[in-house]
Amino acid sequence: MLVDSYCCKTSSQNCFCNIVCHFQKCLLFLFCKSGDALALPKVQCPNHPDAMLVEDYRAGDMICPECGLVVGDRVIDVGSEWRTFTNEKATKDPSRVGDAQNPLLNGGDLTTMISKGTGAASFDEFGNSKYQNRRTMSSSDRAMLNAFKEITTMADRINLPRNIIDRTNNLFKQVYEQKSLKGRANDAIASACLYIACRQEGVPRTFKEICAVSRISKKEIGRCFKLILKALETSVDLITTGDFMSRFCSNLGLPKQVQMAATYIARKAVEQDLVPGRSPISVAAAAIYMASQASAEKKTQKEIGDIAGVADVTIRQSYRLIYPRAADLFPPDFKFDTPVDKLPQL
Repeated sequence: MLVDSYCCKTSSQNCFCNIVCHFQKCLLFLFCKSGDALALPKVQCPNHPDAMLVEDYRAGDMICPECGLVVGDRVIDVGSEWRTFTNEKATKDPSRVGDAQNPLLNGGDLTTMISKGTGAASFDEFGNSKYQNRRTMSSSDRAMLNAFKEITTMADRINLPRNIIDRTNNLFKQVYEQKSLKGRANDAIASACLYIACRQEGVPRTFKEICAVSRISKKEIGRCFKLILKALETSVDLITTGDFMSRFCSNLGLPKQVQMAATYIARKAVEQDLVPGRSPISVAAAAIYMASQASAEKKTQKEIGDIAGVADVTIRQSYRLIYPRAADLFPPDFKFDTPVDKLPQL
């Protein structure tokens, strides 16, 4: 019994001495006394001081490549630790702390989301789930989160970039926190915010395009649009024919020459005040129709109307206003496939 206690005491003393010696070695390895200042010594091989040491990241050792001497051990790896925690090994998932912080939600969205339980311990005797996520998220955050998802879905349907989605989310948060549009559906407010964000970012979309990707009517989006501008005391730039020309011509498959001619025609028609009271979208559609009819790539009124979102009658009315001055509206370097006097008279 005495031998066992002596052995245990000796073993513990040896362990303590080893810890102290190792601590002293680490201090000597990290710091050395140089005058009154502490300086970090240069780690090098005593036999080959000029050799470039090789670091073994797995073992944490620094090894001399000439003689194989382990110069330093327990070296701390200061590099990034990107490990994959997903079941799919092929995908790279550097996330270790969940989703990124969302500044639009209260608390930065630093909440814990509990997955649905499958075992018996996850349910009480009545069959109800013991753990629910609703208790960790306020109703306002939940409403904003649903609106952000709806905004992202609408933006993806019409291929809008991320900066427009972020601006739309900020606009919706401002409107929601001001509570100036009480009684309006969140989907209608989100659609109007998306329309405003597109115009503020210089890539305007028509009301019909926003209406096509949402569940809200055009009239309701227009009402929320005016209320939001008044509530936030902001403004948007006036839309012009050039804002839609490149997109409409690209969707119609028209060449660059026709697009440039249509842009020139629409700009000249507005400058000469040939289309007073007409919306820029209808003027752009009429200019595209005139330029395409003068070129080899001819498009019908219905094809242009489907892309621009205007009726055939609207295109014809705007076309009749600019047709009498057609000879003055085309650019000088335009190559006509159909002369101006042979253009259709509607």
